Amino acid sequence: MILTNGMIPCFSLQSSRMQNIRNFCIIAHIDHGKSTLADRFLEVTGTMEKRDMTHGQMLDTMELEQERGITIKLQPVRMDYKGYILNLIDTPGHVDFSYEVSRSLAACEGAILVVDATQGIQAQTLANLYMALEHNLKIIPVVNKIDMEAAEPERVKEEIENTLAIPREEVIEVSAKTGLNVEKLLQTVIDRVPAPKPPATDEAKALVFDSVYDSYRGVVAYIRVMSGTFRKGDKLRFLNAKTDIEASEVGYFRPQYEPHPELKPGEVGYIVTGLKSVGEARVGDTIWKGEKANLAQATPLPGYKKVVPMVYAGIYCTEGDDFPMLRDALEKLSLNDSALAYEPDQSPALGSGFRCGFLGLLHMDIVQERLEREYDLDLIVTAPSVSYEVRLKSGVVKTISSPAHMPDPSFFDAVAEPWVKMEIVCPKDKVGDIMKIAQQRRGIYKNLSYIDAERVLALFEMPLATIILDFYDALKNVTSGYGSMNYEMIGYREENLVKLDILIAGEAVEALSTICHRAEAEGLGRRLCKKLKDVIPRAMFAIAIQAAIGGKIVARESISAMRKDVTGYLYGGDVSRKNKLLDKQKKGKKRMKQMGSVNLPQEAFQAILKKD
Repeated sequence: MILTNGMIPCFSLQSSRMQNIRNFCIIAHIDHGKSTLADRFLEVTGTMEKRDMTHGQMLDTMELEQERGITIKLQPVRMDYKGYILNLIDTPGHVDFSYEVSRSLAACEGAILVVDATQGIQAQTLANLYMALEHNLKIIPVVNKIDMEAAEPERVKEEIENTLAIPREEVIEVSAKTGLNVEKLLQTVIDRVPAPKPPATDEAKALVFDSVYDSYRGVVAYIRVMSGTFRKGDKLRFLNAKTDIEASEVGYFRPQYEPHPELKPGEVGYIVTGLKSVGEARVGDTIWKGEKANLAQATPLPGYKKVVPMVYAGIYCTEGDDFPMLRDALEKLSLNDSALAYEPDQSPALGSGFRCGFLGLLHMDIVQERLEREYDLDLIVTAPSVSYEVRLKSGVVKTISSPAHMPDPSFFDAVAEPWVKMEIVCPKDKVGDIMKIAQQRRGIYKNLSYIDAERVLALFEMPLATIILDFYDALKNVTSGYGSMNYEMIGYREENLVKLDILIAGEAVEALSTICHRAEAEGLGRRLCKKLKDVIPRAMFAIAIQAAIGGKIVARESISAMRKDVTGYLYGGDVSRKNKLLDKQKKGKKRMKQMGSVNLPQEAFQAILKKD
């Protein structure tokens, strides 16, 4: 359509420009080759020269990511190829970051599903695929690592066809390491992934799929423009956080920041907001531009939720003088990690510290390692626990994140704990062992289906508290490393739960307390006492280690005192001289027991982690 003055209408130009945009992400199980494939894309499209690619996994910018070979923080990049604009988002694969993955999927129209040719479909392959299907994305299945000797691409193609109902003819065989068929895959992305839909309105809205803190410029929001245009200097608003900002810079990812005058519908880019914490620019929020008079009618994009920590642990310094450094380090870390929650905590045994909330065990592990590396801190991290809902007799439901906050049993009616739906992929001959470890952790069997002739997918419902400690280790152990798991929250359920206290030398150590099912309390108490006996060093007086539910002692172990042979120099004579010396020693031990204190090593807290 051409107007009488020869001008082409704006919406027609915009629509034709959007036809050349492809927004897609890469989803896969951990270590199936997502980031290596992204490297080949950068190379083939000329986004980065090979000489500039100083290490593998260029989109994994953190030192920790490169060391562990996992993606912790998602990373977008804009590539130009054959006249098309390809916006790739490299997503994390771990279950802890599933919300970030879901927001990344919401910013895309297609997804490359990578499956390792040597391992086949794993638990998180399925979880990420289901999430992509929920967002109506076009799936492009890829079998990676076909250059390896152990690769079985035909078997994996059959798995994909049987399990995911994707015809094997659509599956593309690639080697991200050597670059084999990567150009064919890029052409497939152009052919199969649909272009962004033209916006139905001119109202300027963008989805925030990630945000990072820059010490010089404040928070940088990573966005997908849904409608309208965003320019430098625009007055903008975060609709869910209700925060007003001015865009001090907009641009693309190449993969470094590249400023550009404006961001148009369908494009992926960034906005420098100047905010001081990522908590003010949360993932999933909507950035809106418009007249203040129209603010009441502005509706956020769907899917936003505030991420709630699932796992809690106490973090303390081994040296009390380092507490101010720990506080500053957590403040700086939380600027870049809105999912990290923390509050001051005081322990009689460990001194001043913080009670921190994490998305899961990997998130907790990463935070601990970053604190120790980047801020040179020597830390003690207590055993992780989950949040519980306590229904008080007054009818009020109180959420507690620590056993120390558990009220007296006379004040509440019931305690509810979080349950998850667990998916386990394992060899068929290991199903019996999987059933056994699941039942030991109060798991409820739901379903079993075959992926192929050798592997099965088992579904369970389990309490989250029983899997965050050592379930993954037990799974890898019984399946000889061939099992994988994925879980998602299904809500809280009331159970017969009690608080198990650990008393050392008569003093309750809150950091060692745990909440468990009443039926498991005695056995757990015995195991913990025995474990602690092995790791707590002997002192000059006897140390009693006890497990108690309220005032009832359910288990006990004793560490005998170190003894000096005070009668060694006697060479005969009356026995009363020997008894006199022994009685004197006994009185000294008794006095020491009243005044002495027990220093708990870090191994004491790790003993809780490894219950078996």
